[in-house]
Amino acid sequence: MTDVASPRNSAGRAQGMLKSAGVLWFLIATAGQWVFVYYIAMYYGRKSLTGDYGTINDRGLISGYVNGDFIGNLLFLSHVLLAMVMIVGGTLQLTPPLRKRFPALHRWTGRVFILIALVLAIGGYFMTWAQGVRLSDIGALGVSFNAHLIVVFAGLTLFYAVKRRIDVHRRWAMRLFIVANGVWFFRICLMGWYMMHQGPVGNTSQLDGPADIAISFACYLVPLAVLTLYQWASDSSSGLFKWSMAGVTFLGVLATGFGVFAAYLMMWSPHF
Repeated sequence: MTDVASPRNSAGRAQGMLKSAGVLWFLIATAGQWVFVYYIAMYYGRKSLTGDYGTINDRGLISGYVNGDFIGNLLFLSHVLLAMVMIVGGTLQLTPPLRKRFPALHRWTGRVFILIALVLAIGGYFMTWAQGVRLSDIGALGVSFNAHLIVVFAGLTLFYAVKRRIDVHRRWAMRLFIVANGVWFFRICLMGWYMMHQGPVGNTSQLDGPADIAISFACYLVPLAVLTLYQWASDSSSGLFKWSMAGVTFLGVLATGFGVFAAYLMMWSPHF
């Protein structure tokens, strides 16, 4: 009896370890995103509320506040401040206790999250290619492909919610969470790269160096691939697959934590 039960027990332990790794990554990512939100609120939010628009561009933006450009400024500020709302809403959406205890709130905040994600993706795409808010064409390809994925994943998330295929809906919602936070992932990956190499290596001021281009795609495609493998491992009966993905996810925890620390140190904390 013990020999027969051992593989099942091993798979159960592997599933528990896999789930623990996933929860730990989500907690680290949530903490990092809320620090980013605090930075946005303290820098852009405070300057917007006090009317101190002239110093918004001190952060070295590609195209920030332009005196007299009402439409452009409105697009810029709404884009920045809506990102803050989306990040907070996204982390709350994926918190199981809140989802189970307040299902109506979960549904409404989910709709708001999808709407804001679409607005930001389409608005960012418009600002990049119609308004020329980019440092270089090739450097903007990563963020543009990210915008396409947001639109597709948002549609699939909503589609499966309407069809009441909740398990599939949740999986697409998690994928949407990854790509919708592409800008955050880019920052922590880039700052992590700088800290790891003690400065830029393969980077340019136009963000079109080989490292810049690789990071602009990998920053969301790698987490997306890991998430997909994580979901497959959760469904699998293979204990080896579960243990392997638990290890990969724990590596993701370390990488994310390192990137958040680097971004906090080099980008966010000086402006709190």
